[in-house]
Amino acid sequence: MKTRAAVLEEGSKEFDIVELDVDEPKVGEVHIKFTAAGLCHSDLHLTDGVYGNSPRYPIVGGHEGAGIIESVGPGVTHVEPGDHVVCSFMPSCGVCRYCASGHSNLCNLGANILKGNMPDGTFRYHRDGRDLGGMCMLGTFSERATIPARSAVKVDPWLPLDVAVLAGCGVPTGWGSAVNAGGVKAGDTAVIYGSGGVGINSVQGAAHAGAKYVVVVDPVEFKRETAMALGATHVFADAADAAAKVNELTWGEGADQAILTVGVVDEVVVRQAFDIVGKGGTIVVVGQANPENLTIQLPSAMFTRNEKVIRGAQFGSCNPQHDIIKLLRLWNTGGLKLDELVTKTYTLDQVNEGYQDLKDGKLIRGVIVHQ
Repeated sequence: MKTRAAVLEEGSKEFDIVELDVDEPKVGEVHIKFTAAGLCHSDLHLTDGVYGNSPRYPIVGGHEGAGIIESVGPGVTHVEPGDHVVCSFMPSCGVCRYCASGHSNLCNLGANILKGNMPDGTFRYHRDGRDLGGMCMLGTFSERATIPARSAVKVDPWLPLDVAVLAGCGVPTGWGSAVNAGGVKAGDTAVIYGSGGVGINSVQGAAHAGAKYVVVVDPVEFKRETAMALGATHVFADAADAAAKVNELTWGEGADQAILTVGVVDEVVVRQAFDIVGKGGTIVVVGQANPENLTIQLPSAMFTRNEKVIRGAQFGSCNPQHDIIKLLRLWNTGGLKLDELVTKTYTLDQVNEGYQDLKDGKLIRGVIVHQ
């Protein structure tokens, strides 16, 4: 089968739209016609070197996707042709140590998400005798794809997929980083660094959990305004101003949580977060960084004396097969805002325009709507 897709070659700064061959699904796989794909900052990192040597090129971009199942391979029982699905960027096998212990966001099937090959080590995209991977084994910047069945989460058929698509990455990652990883509770003070497509959902999650103060730090005015509309109580362009206000609001005790959802995490923002939380406070690192860089270097004495906690969060510590559905049903009853997150839609041919808008600070979330 043929498909049009946005592909990155090694060293390329922009996607090329090309025609690819797509294999039929094998055991444990499904073939999907994508209807929508989110423009997540993580795909932009394929062009800027943040992932170091981890990715394999060429690769089909896109890991936030939704669509309709067209066919299924042997052994697939939880979805069938015609089902509407949102794709999780982390597949979950259900039987590995991590899935079995309630941490399916850490499933062993995710080992090669930056290589893009299937769990059996082979590829489903091909062009001119070359194998291509799909970002997170998906490649949602393609009209069609063959993907692991355990990446597909069946959703209610009346949900508009061009909005529900956000539940595949940005929404659970942000929401869960506040609610699950950060443990935000009623009356807490939470500080979110960066309020783009992920951070804005940390804002929503913290507000929904009952935080007394939800403080946002972001240099882009448009993003600060959106954060105020979706649950933030205070917004700042400068981290020092935010720290002074948090000190005032908490009578010098500091924040309970600091959540780092900036596009690229560095040692500066990590130290700002470490300093803004008080005794027993939690710092949640969500944003990406080059794996070769030591971006977390902090005084251990302060950990000991103040029992501060620093932790990472993958997929917001959510369970994809459960929490994607839960969040979409919360949206369906008005408890979660999704439509307001979609700043602009694009065609597949406009993918580079969309990412330029993202770099220019014009988007909360851009969405590609496949024709």
